[in-house]
Amino acid sequence: MRQEHAVPKLQALRRWMDGLLAASSSKSELARAIRYSLGRWPALVRYAEDGRVELDNNAAEREIRAVALGRKNWLFAGSDAGGERAATFYSLIGTAKLNGLDPQAYLAHVLQHIGKHRVDRVAELLPCNVASQLVRGSVEERQAA
Repeated sequence: MRQEHAVPKLQALRRWMDGLLAASSSKSELARAIRYSLGRWPALVRYAEDGRVELDNNAAEREIRAVALGRKNWLFAGSDAGGERAATFYSLIGTAKLNGLDPQAYLAHVLQHIGKHRVDRVAELLPCNVASQLVRGSVEERQAA
């Protein structure tokens, strides 16, 4: 589908840009912009060569949206220590999401177990290490209901 529809349009765009560049003054802003685009041409056309490549980066943009929105708020964490604690929680929540966990369920699990957990084994409470317990627990809860 991409080969049929996108490739001819990309080829036409490339010819148009090459022609426009040849007709422009080499020091003009337009020529500079075209050279910039042509310098990134392989990255632009990559999606047409490989169907596994996404057409856009919306998924990545969506994932970093919380970081971008919170950036100014994090300036007011109260202190360096407060900022470090907030960063720890954001990292735990993000890692829980990446491991397919509900962040609220994960944090509840950690708070239930951290008091009786040995300090030298705290890594056992990381999202990747409790994922199977939480998934197994949620399945058991659904079966009991």
